[in-house]
Amino acid sequence: MHYFITGGAGFIGSTLVDRLLGQSHTVTVYDNFSTGFHAFLDHAKLHPGFRLVVGDLLDRKALEAAMAGAEMVYHFSANADVRFGTERPDKDLQQNTVATFTVLEAMRATGIQRIAFSSTGSIYGEPSIFPTPEDAPFPVQTSLYGASKLACEGLIAAYCEGFGFQGVAFRFVSVLGERYTHGHIFDFCKRLLDNPATLHILGNGKQKKSYIYVQDCLDAMQFIETKAQPGFEVYNLGVDDYIEVNDSVRWITETMGLEPTLSYAGGERGWIGDSPFIYLDTTKIRSQGWSPKLTIRQGVERTIRWLLDNRWALEKR
Repeated sequence: MHYFITGGAGFIGSTLVDRLLGQSHTVTVYDNFSTGFHAFLDHAKLHPGFRLVVGDLLDRKALEAAMAGAEMVYHFSANADVRFGTERPDKDLQQNTVATFTVLEAMRATGIQRIAFSSTGSIYGEPSIFPTPEDAPFPVQTSLYGASKLACEGLIAAYCEGFGFQGVAFRFVSVLGERYTHGHIFDFCKRLLDNPATLHILGNGKQKKSYIYVQDCLDAMQFIETKAQPGFEVYNLGVDDYIEVNDSVRWITETMGLEPTLSYAGGERGWIGDSPFIYLDTTKIRSQGWSPKLTIRQGVERTIRWLLDNRWALEKR
């Protein structure tokens, strides 16, 4: 197949690029490199089935030209910086919601009808049901990021209904692994390399989070791709477990061989929109035969080892 990947120079997108090329598919990556890295595509650029288009998703004409000939879209491109959402409220709207609308319109113009969308567990806000299933009652949105992603899901569902698209939204917990360049584990590693003696933690360290290793995440997405039916579907992706931030701090410092003095900002949230408990119910996808291979701890440890071996990525952020 010929796949079109938005955000294909990023962490998850570039990992999928390498996987698809290894499976003898053709891949077009569309990225503006606002957060992605050319280095993540070094291997892909050597492959005859790979094409890179540098462009902005809000440029519909350029997007349509790049998309022509593709058969399916993996839409990863987004602003994922939840913490600073209130400082630039327009950023989530433009880079997530409006950009997704532009992708859908470009698909309509070029005759592509299949899309896999990287959504987020943040759309559940602060739910009352744990683990949280796909059909949980939706609370008030607590972050602009989550609200923008939920709007994206709504647009994709409407295009599936109105124009016969086939769409799947994957609501991820946080993803870990090689090429990880965003999130608190990245921040902790960077700060500990700068100052191994101390580590300041936003919140009280007791926030409960769940994570999934990037290859397990992509296994799940490709698994569902082979089973997807016409219309719109939603799947939670995660492991059957969660940890506290303090657990990740312990594993990070152990992997780095450090014993820093810890300090805390206090409170059960590190920032506005930081849900104190994220734990998704993955019964729906597990019942179809998928399950993750790595534990959260294994994912954390692999991530830290990759960051220590690729310090250029820490220096670029």
